[in-house]
Amino acid sequence: MPKTKDRPFLLDVSRLVWRHWVGKRPTGIDRVCLAWLERYGDRSLAVVQYPRFRRILSAEASDSLFALFGHRQSAFKSRLVLSGLRNAPAVARGVAGRNRLYLNPGHTGLDKAGFQGWIEKEGLKPIHMIHDLIPITHPQFCRDGEAERHSRRMVAALKTASGFVCNSADTLHVLEQFAASQGLKMPPSTVAWLGSELSEAPPTRTAIGAEKRPTFVILGTIEGRKNHALLLDIWTRMIASTPEAVPELLVIGQRGWQCDEVFARLDTDPIMKGHVRELSSCTDEELAGHLGAASALLFPSHAEGFGMPLVESLAKGTPVIASDLAVFREIAGDVPDYANPTDLDRWESLIRDYALPRSALREAQLKRMKAVRLPRWDDHFASIDALIARLS
Repeated sequence: MPKTKDRPFLLDVSRLVWRHWVGKRPTGIDRVCLAWLERYGDRSLAVVQYPRFRRILSAEASDSLFALFGHRQSAFKSRLVLSGLRNAPAVARGVAGRNRLYLNPGHTGLDKAGFQGWIEKEGLKPIHMIHDLIPITHPQFCRDGEAERHSRRMVAALKTASGFVCNSADTLHVLEQFAASQGLKMPPSTVAWLGSELSEAPPTRTAIGAEKRPTFVILGTIEGRKNHALLLDIWTRMIASTPEAVPELLVIGQRGWQCDEVFARLDTDPIMKGHVRELSSCTDEELAGHLGAASALLFPSHAEGFGMPLVESLAKGTPVIASDLAVFREIAGDVPDYANPTDLDRWESLIRDYALPRSALREAQLKRMKAVRLPRWDDHFASIDALIARLS
């Protein structure tokens, strides 16, 4: 492994440290952080940020920390390892940045006091990955105060960045609008669609026949923006009108915020029993199986920066019914069937059609799907490497 002086990059793994510390399963942003670690880890020194604490680790300490994220260790074991690193002399002293490129794939530390001063003191050249500006554009779907925090993040990113990586052209467009509203200039930027582990495997197309109860999947953190309430309303209507022909709804994702009513319905509504099933987590292999066996993925979000479930579903050969968002059309074109996220009647009509043993709409999408080219991690990093070369 290259020594400290021979590593050209700094890689911020603060988000992975925190997630590992509390034993959380990876979300979409976490998966991006892990992909960047796999790509750039052997050429990077680790950056770890806590409130009022920032350290650039030596090569040896960085490798010890990077190795931790490659294993599904318990939260307790993770705390032991991380505590040992934190108390090590090499970590306490830290390493000088020496004008290296600083890769920040997870919005980490951007809203914290002293971040900009630290960048300037170390002489770093940051490349920030921007995932979305949803707290700014759709504050009604975020925690209280998140709009202000995210505005601080984006202002800090604009003031410090040597370059930006955006997960979609839609995200880049929104970022450019925000920069203009703040009177700030945009640095060199690139669009790098996200890959998926599932997209690296051959598709799994499962025939949906009359003998099998149709199943639909909604995938992602259960929060207000994801619009689970729309689907629960539809299932309530279908159960009331045609109880003998109700498909199953499989809700896959960790519980988040601004969804108390949805949580209550999932927990206590007797109507949902036998028709709606919640799965808080599953392995990639289990997810591939659920998607491969589904009549369709349902993606009724009000806003997205990218939309990893869409890519994962199409990768498994499973059709998608999605909100009519610009970013979804950017990634998947006219392949999915689209609906306004507030149009309950159209969503119900599409779901009922896709639940049929020989759904004409479903068969048509399967044919359209043959022409789609899914994002791959190799393409993602080719875009970033080109930006790095430009900045270097």
